[in-house]
Amino acid sequence: MAQTRTTGTASKTTKKRKPAAKRKPAARRAAPTKASKTFADNAQETGRDVFLAGLGFYGKAYDRVQERLDGLQKRVETRRKNADKAYKELVKRGKKVEKEAKVALDDLDIPKLDNLTDRKKLEQQLNKARARFGELKESVGLKSAA
Repeated sequence: MAQTRTTGTASKTTKKRKPAAKRKPAARRAAPTKASKTFADNAQETGRDVFLAGLGFYGKAYDRVQERLDGLQKRVETRRKNADKAYKELVKRGKKVEKEAKVALDDLDIPKLDNLTDRKKLEQQLNKARARFGELKESVGLKSAA
């Protein structure tokens, strides 16, 4: 049984098709399962990529922090060495100032001060001591008044 259909100027003959055979229900279920496996695989792969990206970010941040800590540690070591050197220089300078102060005290004749009862003589000795310590301060380079 053929049907003739006319469209425009040309005519076509088409055969009536038989209805498609019913597919098995298992076959229909297989296709979505296959698609969902692909979706699950993609989701799993994407999740893993996100995890690895986070891990990579953490690693990069850790490396940068470690680099900064190393740099800071080097700077601290350098400053510590400079501080030790400055401390030794200050101790050396302090010993020198101590010797100069002892010489200045020896010049004052302190035992004589114990025997003085006259206030004017005591003031003269104190002024002499102040002048001597003023000279010492100037030689050391101190600017503040004592």
